[in-house]
Amino acid sequence: MVDLATIIIPPETLALIPKSTVVEHSVLPLSSENGTVLVALPEDYNKEVLNDLSFLLGKNIKVEVAPSEVLTAAIKRLYDVSDVEARKTSLSSSIAISSLTEDHTSQSGGRSFKDRASADGSIVTLVNKIISDAIHMHASDIHVEPYEREVRVRYRLDGVLHEIMQPPFEKAKPLISRLKIMADLDIAEKRRPQDGRIRVKSGLIPSGEGERTIDIRVSTLPTDFGEKIVLRILDKSHLQLDLTKLGFEENDLAIFRRMIRLPFGMILVTGPTGSGKTTTLYAALNHINQPEVNITTIEDPIEYNLVGVNQTHVRADIGLTFAHALRSILRQDPNVIMVGEIRDSETAEIAIRAALTGHLVFSTLHTNDAPSAITRLIDMGIEPFLVAASVKMILAQRLLRTVCRECTSPFQLTERDTRDLAIEGIRTGDQFYRAKGCPSCNQFGYKGRTAVYEVLQIQNGLADLIARSVPTSDVRAMAKRDGFQTLRESALKKAKQGVTTLEEVGRETTS
Repeated sequence: MVDLATIIIPPETLALIPKSTVVEHSVLPLSSENGTVLVALPEDYNKEVLNDLSFLLGKNIKVEVAPSEVLTAAIKRLYDVSDVEARKTSLSSSIAISSLTEDHTSQSGGRSFKDRASADGSIVTLVNKIISDAIHMHASDIHVEPYEREVRVRYRLDGVLHEIMQPPFEKAKPLISRLKIMADLDIAEKRRPQDGRIRVKSGLIPSGEGERTIDIRVSTLPTDFGEKIVLRILDKSHLQLDLTKLGFEENDLAIFRRMIRLPFGMILVTGPTGSGKTTTLYAALNHINQPEVNITTIEDPIEYNLVGVNQTHVRADIGLTFAHALRSILRQDPNVIMVGEIRDSETAEIAIRAALTGHLVFSTLHTNDAPSAITRLIDMGIEPFLVAASVKMILAQRLLRTVCRECTSPFQLTERDTRDLAIEGIRTGDQFYRAKGCPSCNQFGYKGRTAVYEVLQIQNGLADLIARSVPTSDVRAMAKRDGFQTLRESALKKAKQGVTTLEEVGRETTS
């Protein structure tokens, strides 16, 4: 038991919890280390206090129980409490008001939190609801956007943004400040973008969804009327690592499985941001993850932790770039290397060299289709013959929303449908599917997403073309003769099977 009568607590530790909360709930921070805060509480403390403190600080809370009179005396000795009224309100209200209006110092670097926004106790409730509802609806992102006379909250559901609410305009600053505090960001800094992280524990996860921890990546951006905040929800329970459930057609899956077990070479996954490239790579690594295989990744950022895989986070601020990390990894006796993204010629050159010297290299590129990845590498300064020798397979992908199974129904294309959609390969009278919307899909008509792929194997004839630096159109033509299926063709198959709609095919793929 700590002797509260004589204990000396550093100012940065005392500042962890707002003074009004300390006084009103007799909670005294004693120490903070390794993500855990030790606090002293009276013997009859309310267990909800722990949840709210953990939510406020973003850390685990460990309790040391002390007699009420001893604890009160210690608080009066360590704090100037003359300016705090003896009032008892809920801890949530206390946290909301004090976090946004008091000046206190963060343990993580001595920053001064000096936001002058006023808020009532509903700010914490509002933030809790925004995050909890997003998790319940399986949203991938939350957008909080201030405008001149309003603030709006949007969720990205199955890849599409939907406006969820417009909180009162006066709540904008307190709402954004609350999120920045949770992410351990400097709320006094409003001129520069900031990045942080929130770890949500079971208190915010909807009941019935199990005990788990969810990471939320937070990004702020100064705008004309305040700061926009985007929260990326990383829920590992929804990470799909089973290759058979990603959306591959049977033949493409067989090719993919065979190629990811090659002893060396490069496997590229292409597509725009948010097309599921990282999930496909994680599933591939999980499939080949064995005790005898040394797998190392370089990512920016690490989205999910994979057991048995060595994952490195890029830190450009200290010079740990993709290229620098890749050089170091090559001295770590790797069998398989995953480079989160090839962004520059230096990274591309080292990755190609690794693929040619006995390593299997996975990476991503931002190109519209698989054949264009070859041109992209050559544009980065890689010699065509090196591309032909190192790249073994290129996978392009998109994510399509899947039709809700509860309210789907078939229909036949009319002449007008055929004309308006203008999708090659459909004819008047063909049967497809659509959904009208129901409670199960939140009236959207879609529930979940599936991937569509085009798989380009670099075989002998194709490698010869690439080495001669022929146009992309020639590469695509030869691949088509070998059975290559485009994204549009793959998506159209899924529409005919009733997995998705023609509208999704037209939205996400091109002919």
